[in-house]
Amino acid sequence: MDHDGTKGQPMSAAELFDGLGIDYERAFVRLPAQLEAIEWLTARLGAGARVLDVGSGTGRPVADLLVRAGHEVTGIDVSGEMVALASAQVPGARFEQCDVRAFDAPEGHFDAVCAFFPLLIMSRAEATDTLKRMAGWLAPGGFLVTATVPADVEDVEIVWMERTVRVSSFSTEEYLRIQREDCGLDVLHHVVSVFAPDDDRAAPEDHLFTYARRPALTDGGAA
Repeated sequence: MDHDGTKGQPMSAAELFDGLGIDYERAFVRLPAQLEAIEWLTARLGAGARVLDVGSGTGRPVADLLVRAGHEVTGIDVSGEMVALASAQVPGARFEQCDVRAFDAPEGHFDAVCAFFPLLIMSRAEATDTLKRMAGWLAPGGFLVTATVPADVEDVEIVWMERTVRVSSFSTEEYLRIQREDCGLDVLHHVVSVFAPDDDRAAPEDHLFTYARRPALTDGGAA
């Protein structure tokens, strides 16, 4: 992400991704760390697992790969354009236009939640609350697989793919602490890598991927 907030007024997440549409998929569909994360997850899920894809975008590659692996996939995205694209491209999943901050699900409803980069265009407090809520949607033993751009920033204006947005994020250490201490998850793996999107408008950026698990219930009933 380019730290150059000079190209117009900041956009909301819905405005940003409505405008990007299929260009986002073209730039990010071949993200190796994301493909590795989905491969890791599908190797651990039972047949027909219920998976929530937060910030589902165009449906590719995440929802598409999960459906192909035989899972029941619900995708949510704040962008109506993204939901329309995903519904057309991945008919085996169910998509709805919804801000994750307004989404609700029963406690323990999903076997896994994927959240690849949906937290950046919100405040740190909102991002922390969203991580906690996603952890609560997991069944005991369920997995939360996430990605973000690690940075110790709050409400910073940047230009990304020629669009001005305001972003917040966390350092790697703080992001892991939130998952462990605030969400009560076991972080099984994390990795930071650099990815160059397949689009001249987007500069190479650091990505933090995390694989976490909600503790399973013991025979005694305690997590």
